[in-house]
Amino acid sequence: MLKRIVTGAILIPIVVLVVYWAPSWVVAIVAAAVALLATAEFFKLTAQMGLRAFRKWTMVCIVGLFGVQWLLGITEVRWLGPNTEMIRGLTGSYESPEVILLLFVLGCACIGVMSRAAIADVLPGIGASSAGLIFVALPFSYLVRLEGQESRGPTLVLFALAIVWAGDTLAYFVGKFLGRTKMAPALSPKKTWEGAAGNLLGSLIVGYCFARGLGFSPLPWLVTAALANVAGQVGDLVESAYKRGAGAKDSGALLPGHGGMLDRIDSLILAAPVVWLAAGWLLQGRQ
Repeated sequence: MLKRIVTGAILIPIVVLVVYWAPSWVVAIVAAAVALLATAEFFKLTAQMGLRAFRKWTMVCIVGLFGVQWLLGITEVRWLGPNTEMIRGLTGSYESPEVILLLFVLGCACIGVMSRAAIADVLPGIGASSAGLIFVALPFSYLVRLEGQESRGPTLVLFALAIVWAGDTLAYFVGKFLGRTKMAPALSPKKTWEGAAGNLLGSLIVGYCFARGLGFSPLPWLVTAALANVAGQVGDLVESAYKRGAGAKDSGALLPGHGGMLDRIDSLILAAPVVWLAAGWLLQGRQ
């Protein structure tokens, strides 16, 4: 517990500083690095299940994915000045995650053919690679897209992070002292419905505080916090399923007290795109 607190006390201020004061391209690079570390841990888990991914090609595509998400997130001239429109003109219609996904598919097909391996060996590799890109990197990359939403981007990113942080913290203490009813014993024996309720309450508190602090009506922010929290808890259970399938307790040991990078961002992976969607049709203009 002490290691967990110390690690959080060091990392949280650094993350907040990067989100609020670093240029958007720095945020994109940091997020891409986090995604690469988490995906590497994911591939370690799949390897323990006998599924060997096309690691290098997937990592290249992840870098490309975060690059296009950053370009899509530039909605006003903030950091690039006049160069913003020039970059948009150069990228044109290729500025889309869809392009990266298509290149990924073509690359996997070429790797499979050139390897001359049996189809029984190629398909598991394609499956593991696709899972790493689609279930880890792609949803997480929407934090970069979210950060670029004009002047409110950094606030919305911090909102997504705070939903997860507060939910996880309250879930830990509620589950520890009040938890009785097992939530998913086959996947995560320690998780309880009481802890899940505490998790949701923590996120709702964040939603209310953000709405009041920014002068907005609380309801849209509360709804967003609730939806993102549910998505985050699903992401947590999905990652538990990965570890259970690989027979591992943690995805890694990079962060003392927290396990690996994938352990740390498992909830955020699915919560981030929910907040991104809400930023467009739920939070926009609601006061």
